[in-house]
Amino acid sequence: MKAMRFHAYGDPEVLRYEDVEQPVPGAGQVRIRVAATSFNGVDGTIRGGFMQGPIPVTLPHTPGIDVAGTVDALGEGVDGIEVGDQVVGFLPMDGDGAAAQYVLAPAEILATAPRRVPLPDTAALPGVGLTAWQALFDHGKLAAGQRVLINGAGGAVGGYAVQLAKNAGAFVIATAGPRSSERVTTAGADEVVDHTATAVTAAVTEPVDLVLNLAPIEPEQLAALLTLIRPGGALVNTTVWMPAPSDEERGVRGIDMYVRSDAEQLARLVALVDSGELRVDVAQRVPLAELPAIHAQAAAGALSGKVVVVPPAA
Repeated sequence: MKAMRFHAYGDPEVLRYEDVEQPVPGAGQVRIRVAATSFNGVDGTIRGGFMQGPIPVTLPHTPGIDVAGTVDALGEGVDGIEVGDQVVGFLPMDGDGAAAQYVLAPAEILATAPRRVPLPDTAALPGVGLTAWQALFDHGKLAAGQRVLINGAGGAVGGYAVQLAKNAGAFVIATAGPRSSERVTTAGADEVVDHTATAVTAAVTEPVDLVLNLAPIEPEQLAALLTLIRPGGALVNTTVWMPAPSDEERGVRGIDMYVRSDAEQLARLVALVDSGELRVDVAQRVPLAELPAIHAQAAAGALSGKVVVVPPAA
């Protein structure tokens, strides 16, 4: 089969499009004929060798932590999944990913794919959708009637976070630059702050219950966001290379989060997609052979929106 792999850490040029053996599912695994994977920022940091501590991978490594596709073989002991099922999942970050024609996945991480959108496009959902869900509800404990500030809402996680927070009955304030402000408004934000024109701390005049930080800002900027949070609130930070500050005197919690695979939560996201309450946005669809160019665009800061990566037909 065809796969995109890197044999050494480094710049996007280390990615190689090559022939590899088709994997065989072990106990508890299924083999998926990949309809698509997607690009996530962590793919670039893993490839660059910056995540060897928290996410140790074996070289050569195939990236692609999101998968959408069709089950094509079952390992021993797999129940509740059949060959031919269309599935979506968030793969273990330390294993081989879905930038290939076939991939192995633990059966327990998979959910039935949404029916409302084309199967390849559903690869845009798992990682960023789960990040948004877990940040807002598992860590932030967001509830109806609360106010949330989503800092860096113009990215893929932000788009889902705005929709999910709005669906939950929250008042949503979002920061976004000029090129993504319309997308954030369409997602349902009640207020949009252009962070390129004004400081967030000056634009937000009433306290919020929760700040979700998705932006790679400076530590002093992150600390300043604490001042916007009411006593007892929380700041959830996804930029884990920069620890989230707390304000113990006012009982404001600072929380650093890593996304985790959760098939039940993913199934809830799928249900929202199929009911029309959650929109899957795809900015680009590219062939697997062009994945190095996507990594290069991301490294240059030139990538906007979610990119779905499609392997050749098996």
